[in-house]
Amino acid sequence: MRSNTIEVKPIAGALGAELHGIDLAHMSDDDFADMHDAFLAHQVVFFRDQKLTPVEQIGVAKRFGEIHLHPYMQGLPDHPEVLEIIKREEDTKNFGGGWHTDQAFSPRPAMCTLLYAKESPIFGGDTMFTNMYAAYEALSDAMKQMLAPLKGLFLGDRSAAAGGPSRKEKYLGQGIMKPKDPGADEGTQAEHPIVRTHPETGRKSLFLSSHTAKIVGMTDEESAPILSFLRQHSVRPEFTCRFRWEPGSFAIWDDRCTQHFAINDYNGQRRVMHRITVRGDVPV
Repeated sequence: MRSNTIEVKPIAGALGAELHGIDLAHMSDDDFADMHDAFLAHQVVFFRDQKLTPVEQIGVAKRFGEIHLHPYMQGLPDHPEVLEIIKREEDTKNFGGGWHTDQAFSPRPAMCTLLYAKESPIFGGDTMFTNMYAAYEALSDAMKQMLAPLKGLFLGDRSAAAGGPSRKEKYLGQGIMKPKDPGADEGTQAEHPIVRTHPETGRKSLFLSSHTAKIVGMTDEESAPILSFLRQHSVRPEFTCRFRWEPGSFAIWDDRCTQHFAINDYNGQRRVMHRITVRGDVPV
C-alpha cells in the first residue's frame, strides 16, 4: 500500500517536478516507490528544505543502485562516495559548465545523479536540464533511421586527448583532484549508441554529452556536422527546464534520458554542493 503523501508539482512542460511531503533522510519504502515513479515520469525530481548527512545521502543513493566513484575527482575523506564541489568567491571556472550527462565515458554510464545544495549564491548558479526523449521524438523519421545503428566515442578527457589541458589542469582549485588513475573496472572512454533504449521505461532517447568526441566509423569531418546538429537540437528551449537552488535543495536526475548544464553566472559568490553518482547499465 503506497503512502500517497507525496505532492508532485511539475516545474516545466518538458521535464522536472518538485516533490513535497517527503523527508529523504527518513523515507519509507512506500515513499521511495512513489518518488521513483515520479523520477521515471519527470526525469528529474527536486526537493526543498532537506537535511542530510553524507551517510544519509549515501543511503538514498544506494536505494537506486551501486555508487560510481569518479575516476578524476577525490571524494570526501571519510565518505569517498560523495564529491564536494566547491566554487569559491575567487574562482571563475565552475564544474559541469556545459551540456553533458554524467560519466558518459564509462562502460556503464550513470543511472542517476543526486545533488545536494549545502551553500548557494544569493543569485545565479541555476542548473538546466533537457529531455532527451523529446529531442529524439522530434527528429524526422529519416534522421531516426540514419542514427539507429550509429555509436559515439565518449572520452573522459576530450581536451587532453586533443593535446590541450587535462581535466585536472582545467579544474585545479575547483575541488580536490586526484591523478588520472582509474580502477580496472572504471574506464575513461567507451563506445555507446547515439540512440539508446531506457532499461526501465522502454522509451528511446538521444544519448549525447560533452564527452561525445565523434561518431564511430566516421572521420572527424564527417561526424562533426551531425553531432553539431544533435547538440543544438537537443537543447531547444521547449525541451528544457531550469532549477533555482537554495540551501537544502536536493535533485535527482536520470542520466539515461537527460543532459544538464551548471550555469556559471555567480562570480564572487560561494557555492558548495555534495554529489553522488549511481552506476547504470551498458546502453543499448
